[in-house]
Amino acid sequence: MNRRTLLLGSAALLGLGGWYAFTPRPTGALSEGLLPGAANAQTTDETVDTSGIVEMVAGNPDAEVEVIEYASFTCPHCASFHAGPYKQLKADYIDTGKIKFVYREVYFDRFGLWASLIARCGGEEKFFGIADLLYAGQFEWTRAGEPAAIVEELRKIGRLAGMENDAIEACLQDGEKAKALVTWYQQNAEADDIDSTPTFLINGKKYSNMAYADMKEIIEEALAG
Repeated sequence: MNRRTLLLGSAALLGLGGWYAFTPRPTGALSEGLLPGAANAQTTDETVDTSGIVEMVAGNPDAEVEVIEYASFTCPHCASFHAGPYKQLKADYIDTGKIKFVYREVYFDRFGLWASLIARCGGEEKFFGIADLLYAGQFEWTRAGEPAAIVEELRKIGRLAGMENDAIEACLQDGEKAKALVTWYQQNAEADDIDSTPTFLINGKKYSNMAYADMKEIIEEALAG
């Protein structure tokens, strides 16, 4: 897979206070570089509190089989997964309570981080619905033009999800939340050796993107295990 540097600037850039124009080129591969999120382009476990970041869980939280998806809202392969295989996974295993499904965000660029702030703005109840909207409209909002235009498209998605303007702005301007999300992502990616998206952990074993039939076979084996 092609690799590229993850793009995020200082604390100001993690919010919306300091835009640098660049063209997003989302791919399915991660750089080994870190996402800076504090002064001097640094974030460390000691300086950023991630305890307030909520795991986004669907399905049965007590299920014996756990599927974790690592994905980026700016990753086309992730959008393809959510347009097809995820719907089958949801019908077969999530909605039926057979598995615990966990979604963890990966950040290729600031646009993906801002999308995450919008997705999380509605809380746990709205997260997966907003995520669906972000993936369904990914081609449009990631290519809206200048960063200001992309942010406006993200605002529209927030409003479509039923959020008020003030709430949307508060979420987008929450620099502390943005820094915490970046650090949380770094910790998860290091712990689970994540280097591409989408990546799946099924009962702790890592898998790269795959056809739904292959995923179903692995899940069925885990359920029977």
